[in-house]
Amino acid sequence: MVARKARMVLSGARVVLPTGVVEDGRVTVEGSAIAGNVPDDRQATAYELPRDHWVVPGFVDLHVHGGGGASFSAGTAEEALTAIGTHRRHGTTTTVASTVTGDLDELARQASALSELVEQGDLAGLHFEGPFISHHRCGAHEPSLLRDPDPADVRKLVDAARGTARMMTLAPELPGGLDSVRLLADHGVIAAVGHTDGSYDTTRAAIDAGATVATHLFNAMPPLAHRAPGPIAALLEDERVSVELINDGVHLHPAVLELAFHRAGASRVALVTDAMGAAGSGDGFYPLGGLEVEVKDGVARLVEGGSIAGSTLTLDTAFRRAATIDRIPVEQIVEAVSANPARLLGVADRVGSLEPGKDADLVVLDGEFRLVGVLRKGEWVVTPELH
Repeated sequence: MVARKARMVLSGARVVLPTGVVEDGRVTVEGSAIAGNVPDDRQATAYELPRDHWVVPGFVDLHVHGGGGASFSAGTAEEALTAIGTHRRHGTTTTVASTVTGDLDELARQASALSELVEQGDLAGLHFEGPFISHHRCGAHEPSLLRDPDPADVRKLVDAARGTARMMTLAPELPGGLDSVRLLADHGVIAAVGHTDGSYDTTRAAIDAGATVATHLFNAMPPLAHRAPGPIAALLEDERVSVELINDGVHLHPAVLELAFHRAGASRVALVTDAMGAAGSGDGFYPLGGLEVEVKDGVARLVEGGSIAGSTLTLDTAFRRAATIDRIPVEQIVEAVSANPARLLGVADRVGSLEPGKDADLVVLDGEFRLVGVLRKGEWVVTPELH
């Protein structure tokens, strides 16, 4: 006899579906998946939510380096699971692990170790940020370890990830840059333009070669200028490109975020954290690759030089800022924090929206967009308190 799957029903709140917002909505979960219309079942666990609450899909983070005091660049399961767990408690049910610039052999080791967590389902893939980036726009990456994107070196890292590489950030103006973009595209890995000092024309050439993502648009690239539009204009204007935006109030002024969001459209925006180990862990000193970072008042900066060194952001905060400060419609925020990054990763058949058959990954927010519940694959990570 087949065991009956546990069933739960969430009702009463506003539910954000691909077709729009449903007032007094209902989501049914059977086992680890979202169920379709099923008859009422007295054996189901019922969660009657307040009418001002929201039920939205679990968040998908394309770009995150760590959290909870742990870093993916440590290349150990223990630290990786700490970071994953920290972000899950803030609504990120699908995580891509981002590395930082390092020695190629060390990056290959990290990729091999982290790929096991992808195979186990804890991570959705790997993102290599560096070492193939510009010295002029390296930010919090060790300058001595930067190198040109020789396609053979790029291929070495992709191979080390054993099929789990999902994205690589590089500067296309460097020798080998455009060839490496083509190589990544041919291997099904997202080529992302970032930490670049390239021109408008070079960026357009990279997009034509297969680049489809802008790594934290505006940050670590030349500013938009009226006679030298640079990479920002090229990345914003092209419908083939999705743009990462870090909505922490530090990396981008709200007016700039709103400009980018409305120029690209919600279907081309991916809200990301670019979080380092301090996310969810407070002020103090933290390693980032081989560099030391001081976090003060929630802002991460290199001890030497003072460059911004990632963020301490979690996606629930990015969502709340988008809704309350930027005044972006909730349906569009959901696209940017769930649906679009899921599509980019090639996992939209399983996550990114609340539809029957997909993983039961969802977030419950209160009327002021504060996180009160997180469900992942039908299991509560954060259980909503009902009164």
